[in-house]
Amino acid sequence: MSNTKSIPPDLDLKRLIDRMGYGILVFDSADRLVMDNEASRAMLGPNLTLIRAEGWVAAAMLLDARRADGPSANEIRARALSTGEPVRFHTLLTGSYIPCWAVSVQGDSGQLYTLISMEQTDWGALREFMSTFRQEARLAVESTRGHADLLMQLMRKRPPGMTADQLASRVKGFAEIIATHMYRLEMLLDQLYRLELLRTGQLPTLVNRDRRKLKLADFVEDFLESLIQEQPLDEIHSEALRDRLIIQIPNNITVVASPEYLRKALYDVLRNAVMYSPPKTPIILRATRLAPSDVVQIDVVDQGCGIRPKEAERIFAPFQRARQPQVMAEFGYGISLYLVKAELDAMGGRIWYESEEGVGTTFSIKLPGS
Repeated sequence: MSNTKSIPPDLDLKRLIDRMGYGILVFDSADRLVMDNEASRAMLGPNLTLIRAEGWVAAAMLLDARRADGPSANEIRARALSTGEPVRFHTLLTGSYIPCWAVSVQGDSGQLYTLISMEQTDWGALREFMSTFRQEARLAVESTRGHADLLMQLMRKRPPGMTADQLASRVKGFAEIIATHMYRLEMLLDQLYRLELLRTGQLPTLVNRDRRKLKLADFVEDFLESLIQEQPLDEIHSEALRDRLIIQIPNNITVVASPEYLRKALYDVLRNAVMYSPPKTPIILRATRLAPSDVVQIDVVDQGCGIRPKEAERIFAPFQRARQPQVMAEFGYGISLYLVKAELDAMGGRIWYESEEGVGTTFSIKLPGS
């Protein structure tokens, strides 16, 4: 294969490929399987025996199995061979959606080879999430049942000397605790669904199907109005957030984005700004068009506790939270920014932050403009 002359003579190329964490299959121009590795043998099991015997025909049938849409394996291979560019696709193996690449590689003799790489699915984040979900669901059920029982007892027999106002206050308190547990459970269910879309490879299709041109100022206004009518931001009423928000979005700025996933991104970033900054400090939501391109940058600026430099690797990692006391004291699961980053990536955007401990944090989002 090409460039083998530049490989150090003491480096065994086949041994190197065999130890890779990705599954590797290499087919020659006659459709024969000429190379595989340990990861592909573990992922494909007995199917690899058939591929070794029948070559690309068997591999294509396996890669196409239960794929409802998108180009076929033959079309993907043809595109990789004709363009010389890597082609990304997904396939379903042993019940898991596997991200794959098809790449053409030219050998020293001029022959074109097709390399198929298959990522090994990492379900660690999902397993941890399910453990968190079970614990939270159990707590919500037990707490709700207990408080509902107390409510029923109060309604059946009011304690001696308790006034109607005191009874109403007690009932309101129990109802708010139940509502909090239900809110957190609903949030977990939504995050579980978002994680499922990411892990099964459905996210890019859904995001791109929904992308459209949005006038950002109008979108943000509608978004904030919907917050007032729906749920509080983690027990902090959105009316209070509205009082703190300083909106700096020119009327002429438009972005190309999925309304649903832009809403999720703004919600999660604003929720963090609310939780990790003092109650009455301002939160700035601003947008600018970056000349000379049409790219739009959205910033959410708070005056909160900030993020320590040593915590940087945790911010966008799943189920990781900064270990600062101000952060650990607040409720959270440590997955929202991980999901937001993946969803913005799928929209052709990106997210990052700048922070100073004790001063505040700015989360920035870049999206294509129009």
